[in-house]
Amino acid sequence: MLADFVLQPAEMGYGKNRKERVKRSLSPHFPAWQYWLSAHALIHGGAVYLITGQLVYGLIETASHWLIDFAKCEGKISMHVDQALHILLKLSYSLLIAS
Repeated sequence: MLADFVLQPAEMGYGKNRKERVKRSLSPHFPAWQYWLSAHALIHGGAVYLITGQLVYGLIETASHWLIDFAKCEGKISMHVDQALHILLKLSYSLLIAS
């Protein structure tokens, strides 16, 4: 929740969404959506790595967060499904670490 809401400035929130960028008519000098989405996913992956100490979980989180958020931005999944998938991944890491 911290990385999705507190550590995601408004610029990143709409900057990572290629459709939102067009709607807002952003300057061509504004960083490309792929950079914003990748930076956001790396924040999540870094947080998972720092908490778990497991690089593999950080890498899985980065890749999965990128794909899930891309699907949300494209309108393929809702915000609720987006958050549910993120939570399920975090629970999976916890269960794997506990076992």
